[in-house]
Amino acid sequence: MGWIIVMFDLPVVEKLERRQASRFRLDLIDLGYFMLQESVYVRNCVSQEKYQQYLAQVRSIAPYKGIINAFFITNKQWLNSVSMTLVKPPKSRYCIENSAPMPQQMTFW
Repeated sequence: MGWIIVMFDLPVVEKLERRQASRFRLDLIDLGYFMLQESVYVRNCVSQEKYQQYLAQVRSIAPYKGIINAFFITNKQWLNSVSMTLVKPPKSRYCIENSAPMPQQMTFW
């Protein structure tokens, strides 16, 4: 059990590039991904076979230009991750850790 993480940097200078980048994000959502942060989308992944299937889907919706990285992490690695919200008050900087709980993996039987 684990998670597939898709990170991307797509050009958005021209109108066609903006349309393709927007379409890519919407297609990821349609495929079951959710936005973890800007240009980083994740979804649960139950096996290496599913990982390969999801990679094929990402390749099929990828725009013509840009950089897309995808990788698999285990559920244990996901649960060990830390979410931080950075806030900069006057004259100092502090960090609030775990301000938003990480989503739990869902299993459907």
